[in-house]
Amino acid sequence: MSKPTLPELDSSLYPQFWEQQIFNDPQALLVAMLKGRITPDPQAFTKQILANDVYQEWINFTVFGRYIQRNFAAFYQQSEDSFNMDMPALFRHELRRYGQYLPFGQILFVAGQIPESARREKLFTTTVNPATAVMRAQTINQSVNKSTNKSALTGSQDLIVNHIRVKSKQVLGFAIRHNKRTSERTRNEVLILDFNDLRLVDEQIVGDNISGNKASNEEGSNTATLPNVESAVLLRYYELR
Repeated sequence: MSKPTLPELDSSLYPQFWEQQIFNDPQALLVAMLKGRITPDPQAFTKQILANDVYQEWINFTVFGRYIQRNFAAFYQQSEDSFNMDMPALFRHELRRYGQYLPFGQILFVAGQIPESARREKLFTTTVNPATAVMRAQTINQSVNKSTNKSALTGSQDLIVNHIRVKSKQVLGFAIRHNKRTSERTRNEVLILDFNDLRLVDEQIVGDNISGNKASNEEGSNTATLPNVESAVLLRYYELR
């Protein structure tokens, strides 16, 4: 049975008006957050997206919610492949039953390193909320630096935010519906269930006085966006096919 395609979301969400500025697409909004031009506010974005009819169509298609979030949070916290190997095939099959193809051109975000298992398993979690990705990247960075004592020894590691553009009509996934009364409501996650290729196409270093950028970078401060963080932000651009 052929899968339906989700309606276009970005065209209904943008342009966005934040702090007296207009952003025509998700990339412009994300970069403004990373450069400190606007404050990343996951709750404000969630409030807007939950009022969007297209997004409501996305999340109301599935009965899944906290169950999916809990299980796949545990899934990606595994440091060994044993969890992947033991995941019941029936569970994966049931997930695919509820999947739909994502609209061509849809922008998704992932904070931190994309799991190495993503390409092998054709499975990973993204968000359509750029502010959530920015704040999550900061949390990951602080956790890594604390656990490895990088700040004291060699300086903080770069924050990583991944910008993913759907470039195929065969990318399968579904939006996870979270409890609006909990902190999970700002996740605005989309679980990717199947795809052919995830390809890194560009990188950009975003921050103050950063030399050696791989892409042009306008002057700006990231202190309002990423308080108490001395490292730059590595923005990676992927295509998902």
